[in-house]
Amino acid sequence: MAFGKKADAAGLTVDFDAIYRDLIAPAIDAAGLEALRADEEQGGGIIHKPMFERLMLCEYSVAALTTANANVFYELGVRHAVRPWSTVLVFAEGARLPFDVAPLRAIPYHLTSVGLPASDATARQMLTERLREARDPQPDSPVFQLIEGWRAQEIDRLKTDVFRDRVRYSARIKERLADARRHQQGTERLRAIEEELGPIADVESGVVVDLFLSYRAVKAWGDMIALVAKMSPPLAATVMVKEQLALALNRAGQGERAEQVLTELLERRGPSSETYGILGRVYKDRWEAALRRGEDRLAGGLLDKAIGAYLRGFEADWRDAYPGVNAVTLMEIRDPPDRRREELLPVVAYAVARRIAAGKPDYWDHATRVEMAVLARDEAGATAALADALAAVREPWEPETTARNLRLIREARARRGGDLSWATAIEEELERKWKT
Repeated sequence: MAFGKKADAAGLTVDFDAIYRDLIAPAIDAAGLEALRADEEQGGGIIHKPMFERLMLCEYSVAALTTANANVFYELGVRHAVRPWSTVLVFAEGARLPFDVAPLRAIPYHLTSVGLPASDATARQMLTERLREARDPQPDSPVFQLIEGWRAQEIDRLKTDVFRDRVRYSARIKERLADARRHQQGTERLRAIEEELGPIADVESGVVVDLFLSYRAVKAWGDMIALVAKMSPPLAATVMVKEQLALALNRAGQGERAEQVLTELLERRGPSSETYGILGRVYKDRWEAALRRGEDRLAGGLLDKAIGAYLRGFEADWRDAYPGVNAVTLMEIRDPPDRRREELLPVVAYAVARRIAAGKPDYWDHATRVEMAVLARDEAGATAALADALAAVREPWEPETTARNLRLIREARARRGGDLSWATAIEEELERKWKT
């Protein structure tokens, strides 16, 4: 299946992570099976070795055909060529399937107007039933149905057993990584796990990415940077790894190199709210550094570049409030303030409200509400949103970032004679959260 959010032919942005989480995975679980998804790369692209292993060795497979994603159809073709049965197809009702797969037996499901799977349980029940039926070996591959004499390749049972063992091993490693992230000596424990894994280029991509993001969780920026050099080239070239490498480079004081990684990624892949959001942070950090050195003219130029990057990120995806609120915050800090913030504020507020109403908000959604309330001088609203934000913290650097933004807003207002002294208590609570 596709990962992340992708637009269909009608322009609707479909949330494939929500489809997996709310439709496919629960149906697989209800059928007595275990869901496994190669979700190490949300921006597209597949790491080929585990992809082929899963297509050939997994006894059951679900293919989500919505948006006619080229990668998905290539993978489905490989699966149909090597597995006569146990491949189940799903698609969004109303989507037009390509000619070659249109006659195949596929399960339709409904999408809401915002690209989420509808809460109707019918499609989930149908998928569960179809997976149970798949245990009875009846050919569902058109290759085996239509080509006389085409035989399935015998797969050495040992290969299947090794594959299963490796999947279980990966799950155990991920549990250890999660424990290490919570430990006071997290960095040392993560390094020990990396040492045990052996050559990183040969380790399953999902484990490597989990290790990579675990280093991020403990703010081991140098270890993140070093790990990328050890990855297999296809994994190191993925969008997510490139973005997070840039984040680590910036945090390690290598802002110019981080900027280069991000600008090359934008040239190659086009606008992205995430990529522009990280680029905005790079310029923002360089702006603060220039201020500390007393280089006011340079600082002004860097502040405008940061605002521009965040604004382009918000324009790339209006539903992602994170770059939007950062643009508004920096517009407020600018001297004189950028008048565009007055037009942007209600748009950002609507974007975050819709994300929270969709029922799957994360830390950044609640943190955005905190910042918006501080910008609006709404002490009660900021305090209420703070409680939700603190409960949603995943990694210590998240509240650190929010506290820093609030400090910048408060100091800018103070320079103009305003008073946001009440926001100091909110900053302090956020700081206590990331320090613990």
